[in-house]
Amino acid sequence: MSIDYKNPKLIVESSKIDAGRAIWRSPSNLAIVKYWGKHGRQLPRNPSISFTLDRAYTETEVAYAAKKGADRGIGLDFYFDGSPNEAFAKKVRAFLESITEVFPFLTQLDWTIRSTNSFPHSSGIASSASSMSALALCLCSIEDDLFGTLGEDEAFRRKASYVARLGSGSASRSVYEGLAMWGAMGEVPGSSDEYAIPMADQVHEVFKTYHDAILIVSKGEKSVSSRAGHGLMEGNIYAGNRYQQARQHMHDVLGALRNGDEEHFGRLLESEALTLHALMMASNPPYILLQPHTITIINKVQAYRKDTGHPLYFSLDAGPNLHLFFPDRIKEEVENFIHAELVQYCEDGRWIADQVGKGPLQL
Repeated sequence: MSIDYKNPKLIVESSKIDAGRAIWRSPSNLAIVKYWGKHGRQLPRNPSISFTLDRAYTETEVAYAAKKGADRGIGLDFYFDGSPNEAFAKKVRAFLESITEVFPFLTQLDWTIRSTNSFPHSSGIASSASSMSALALCLCSIEDDLFGTLGEDEAFRRKASYVARLGSGSASRSVYEGLAMWGAMGEVPGSSDEYAIPMADQVHEVFKTYHDAILIVSKGEKSVSSRAGHGLMEGNIYAGNRYQQARQHMHDVLGALRNGDEEHFGRLLESEALTLHALMMASNPPYILLQPHTITIINKVQAYRKDTGHPLYFSLDAGPNLHLFFPDRIKEEVENFIHAELVQYCEDGRWIADQVGKGPLQL
């Protein structure tokens, strides 16, 4: 069933409004089954499921005040890491303009947005997921403050997920703690292409304390953006088979997550990561985001798993940086392995010790 959040009643008398603000910290997420390929207005070609992270996050403050001028557009000042950023401001303004039917008050007020990341942006750690979810949560908080329309947590999260999706598909999943799924799938009641749903209560205990060591192979900006990569799926000769594979992987991953089958989960995790990058290499034009150190680390991780029997598995987002997933019980051994064998392949020796998180936090 389609959902429509257009609401022409969300109008304020801006001359009488007090200044206000909302601040949210929202995490990135790491897709187990990847979303790669879309249609319509940010709708997925296949369902996806992800772990919400903890320490890789965006913190966003959205402040509003009565409009000073007669301009009917979006009045926006945007700051990233404390400095004006016109490139980001242009993207955010375009996004806000695209959702004025959802939040009509956007054109009635002047806006100041300040955003900062705990990790390098545009390097393949889903910065759009954390940033757009944080922005969507702020806007929903402001709507609730001004109009009292979103008091129920489920309604609040669902609208935030819907709005986040319009900015970045994967952002729809970041509004929930633990585990979230986006995309309609017959075997999952309530699943939708328009917003994500929480899945944390459907996962085995072992996965609730999983760790994600994010190895920063490169902090540089990607040569091809995720938005462009999604677009290239339209002409990809393997696209149809990929969407079929993703649906089968979703079915298999859901079983592994519920049963606590770490080996099956890990095999699917790695298969999805490599499939994602294979699709990039098979695009027209083809492109490669992996770097030599990415391959070196993958080989070392697979050798470590074979030698020790430990369930240490890797994943990749749309970039060169590795995510290593492992259960809490082997945390010390894996971190020793990272320091001894892998940190030398990270740019400036940098890696983030992350874990499955509790979801966004209003500050």
